Amino acid sequence: MQLSKDELLRAYRMMKTIREFEERLHVEFATGEIPGFVHLYAGEEASATGFCMHLDERDKIASNHRGHGHSIAKGCDVDAMMAEIYGKETGLCGGKGGSMHIADLSKGMMGANGIVGGGPPLVCGAALAAKKLGTGGIAVAFFGDGASNQGTTMESLNLASVWNLPCVFVVENNGYAEATSSKYSVACDDAADRASAFNMPGVVVDGHDFFAVYEAAGEAIKRAREDSAPSLIEVKINRYYGHFEGDAQTYRGKDEVKIIRETKDCLDKFRAKVTSAKLLDDSELNAIDSDVAESIDNAVDRAKAASKPPVAELLTDVYISY
Repeated sequence: MQLSKDELLRAYRMMKTIREFEERLHVEFATGEIPGFVHLYAGEEASATGFCMHLDERDKIASNHRGHGHSIAKGCDVDAMMAEIYGKETGLCGGKGGSMHIADLSKGMMGANGIVGGGPPLVCGAALAAKKLGTGGIAVAFFGDGASNQGTTMESLNLASVWNLPCVFVVENNGYAEATSSKYSVACDDAADRASAFNMPGVVVDGHDFFAVYEAAGEAIKRAREDSAPSLIEVKINRYYGHFEGDAQTYRGKDEVKIIRETKDCLDKFRAKVTSAKLLDDSELNAIDSDVAESIDNAVDRAKAASKPPVAELLTDVYISY
């Protein structure tokens, strides 16, 4: 799939924004100003970007506990996201969802999720609604190798196939379910191998290569949109930080992350590929780097300056009447 110059610039900006957002949160969380848990997506940017570049306002996504990258890729406002993570009233969810439950339904981002395997059933519902209403929309579930073992995920794969739902299931396999290696916890070599049991395509893709992800995503999304048929895509990636901020990562090998950063960084690979092919030049990418860094600085400043939700808002949006 050929990408225009504007699309290449958009892809780089999206990945760079996710990276800078996460790297800055790593620093800010250590100050103690951010409440709750934070799970960072740094290193996995090509996955969310490669898929969400194909989506539009009709489409829905469901995320997991590591949801910042998916949110940014689906178009959520960075300032409002940062404020939400800081627990401020200007946040996407009024400061009451925080990092692990961040959502913006207006963008089709149905939410990060504290329940392992909680996203796939939501995607089945969203895909069914799109099919019945004839919107032409699809739904995408992002979940990890740990969630790939959950019963909710297996039931969702089966339901999507039985009902021919327009959806895509994306296993972001970063090698660890919290601290447990996927080589130990997943019975097959590739989680994508399970697709055959549900009569759908199963594809494995290198998540460090944006272009490989973009191509695989395009094929799966086309199948969902045109044929109302599901697919299972396994994206092999690596996270740069722990399962959560504060994770000592004693389960990882010596220099494991250092080597991954030096040899598999998706931003470095993207830059090398587009500059060597003379599709973009370094000055254009450097300009994006500067612009993104400034935007993240501003987002942090605004989040810190914003007010916390008043007590009167404690139960707002918690209960619903039918």
